[in-house]
Amino acid sequence: MTALKALIFDVDGTLAETERDGHRIAFNQAFVDAGLEWEWSVEEYAQLLETAGGKERIYAYMRQQNFLLEEDRGAVKEWISQLHHRKIAHYKSLLHQGLLQSRPGILRLLQEARSSRIRLAIATTSALPNVLSLLQTTIASDSPHWFSLIAAGDVVAEKKPAPDIYHYVLAELGLSAQECIVFEDSHQGLRAAHSAGLNTIVTVNAYTQAQDFTGAALVLNHLGEPDYPCKVLQDPWGYIQEDHPLQRVTIPWLRDFFHFLTKTQLQHFS
Repeated sequence: MTALKALIFDVDGTLAETERDGHRIAFNQAFVDAGLEWEWSVEEYAQLLETAGGKERIYAYMRQQNFLLEEDRGAVKEWISQLHHRKIAHYKSLLHQGLLQSRPGILRLLQEARSSRIRLAIATTSALPNVLSLLQTTIASDSPHWFSLIAAGDVVAEKKPAPDIYHYVLAELGLSAQECIVFEDSHQGLRAAHSAGLNTIVTVNAYTQAQDFTGAALVLNHLGEPDYPCKVLQDPWGYIQEDHPLQRVTIPWLRDFFHFLTKTQLQHFS
């Protein structure tokens, strides 16, 4: 039977709760720098998160507010890039102030995977400088080197929910979808991973908890810690029974779950 060889992680909302009090704040600070009277509220930002990618998010907002003229597209693209660069600087400052923390169970599971010689990878629409700063400040200073691959930002043309980033990661790792498990936090990320044929565990957050996670292998509130057990929100394959309790996601538990999924899905789709 196929063995579990890699864990692939989304970043924002998955590795850390970054959106509401990280990226949103940094965007608003960049708007002030640029002399703009824009301020994205918590509620408004929830809607903007439907668009993946920071530059794409600014562009979508400008279209919503009718700030764009068709003939200005080239100039607007460059202006957005500069504005986004300011935003990245503010976001990195927030990280270095220690204002954002990794989600429960993340550091523990990454360390377990390394000890078990399971490869780690990242697949995200976030810009690479953001990813590196997040890893160094919320996981460990050397943690970028824990990952066989960090696929970030504009490495592919189409961002999530398109599956391109996951096809890219699988090709770079030299692995099949059947040898990996993905961790995501949003329905856009789930759609991207699922479209690439990857089994996906979703850990919801305040922005995503009401989203549709049809197609997920499992939906949890977080990965769990010894003194802070996780909660199973959706178990579509019926794995979490008395014989398979779950208080925290560990590598031994993941391997058992992975083998169950492989066997069950082969039977289901044969």
